[in-house]
Amino acid sequence: MAEDRQPPAIVEGATTGDVEDEVEQTAKSAEDRKAAAAMAALDARDEDATNKNVDQEAVSKAMSQLKTDANVKKDVKKAVKVDAADVALLVDQLELTKPKATELLKQHDGNAVTAMRAYIAIH
Repeated sequence: MAEDRQPPAIVEGATTGDVEDEVEQTAKSAEDRKAAAAMAALDARDEDATNKNVDQEAVSKAMSQLKTDANVKKDVKKAVKVDAADVALLVDQLELTKPKATELLKQHDGNAVTAMRAYIAIH
């Protein structure tokens, strides 16, 4: 059996576009569709009179929603359970304070090995 060989310039799995670029996300509510249309109108490069009449209310709602979504993402923190022995290990080996060691462990999902590697890589 002969194997199909690809030309050397073609890399397996490589695409010219992103799947996210090809698939349009559909807005769930009428307000979201209106905001998306307003944002699309802002992105358009045409200087038509129709594009100049952008619904300012929809744009402001879309911008405020983006700000609200960003604030919600910042406020949400994962509840990571940190073992006291891991905190003691980091305090002893890396000479950190307990709060700093606890925060470092929380950032690395309670895994002491990855927390220590990350700390050493930075310092």
